[in-house]
Amino acid sequence: MRLIVFLSDFGFSAYVGVVKGVILTLCPGAAVVDLTHAVTPFAVREGAWHLLTGYAYFPEGSIFLAVVDPGVGGERQPLAVRTRRYYLVGPDNGLLYPVLEQDGLVEAVALPRPPGVVSTFEARDVFAPAVAALARGEALISLGTPTTVRVPLRFHRRGREGEVVVIDAFGNLITNLPPCPEARRYHLGSASINLTLPFYPTYAHAPAGELFVTTGSSGTLEIALSQGRAANALPLAPGTKIKLTAIDRLL
Repeated sequence: MRLIVFLSDFGFSAYVGVVKGVILTLCPGAAVVDLTHAVTPFAVREGAWHLLTGYAYFPEGSIFLAVVDPGVGGERQPLAVRTRRYYLVGPDNGLLYPVLEQDGLVEAVALPRPPGVVSTFEARDVFAPAVAALARGEALISLGTPTTVRVPLRFHRRGREGEVVVIDAFGNLITNLPPCPEARRYHLGSASINLTLPFYPTYAHAPAGELFVTTGSSGTLEIALSQGRAANALPLAPGTKIKLTAIDRLL
């Protein structure tokens, strides 16, 4: 039986439990793990980043149920897809796209909406049954009609210009920019900010109250405030384009 990994913007709501209840009713004994339900409501790009940076830590063959779906019940396709190593179920709104691009899309089907389902809760009525069927070992093609993925989502990166992708629970500004080897300081530039920030290898190296740059757990640069919230000090919302350029390096 395949592991199920659940990501959503449902927060601390009963919706999470109800979706799991449907899965377990249709596939008793299924193992369901939460990746996160703390995605900012409606923030598809944020959810896509968490999915992209988290999926490879799970066993091959795992099924990802990903629901950040501001267009629920609308024209967007309900999808079930297979990549080289995983399965993903969720809306065709870009949420799944970075993983499909990175791991390699093999097969995709559009899931049917059964008669009488509630259009405002397709995670329960459309996606959960599909996930349960995959966990039982049913073939992807049996779940719907072959389709193509219609909505792309790519994170902006051009040279040393990227974007703030997520503000984490500690107020760190996570970017999609890789570190520059041996950099000691970075120039941070955006439409509203022009700063020079030191680089520290860990949070513990930074003096209390200092803004700095470090390499986060996803292997990309993040801007942090030692023992504080960088998001409160810098007006850089997710999606903001920034540049982080090394201005001196260790010799």
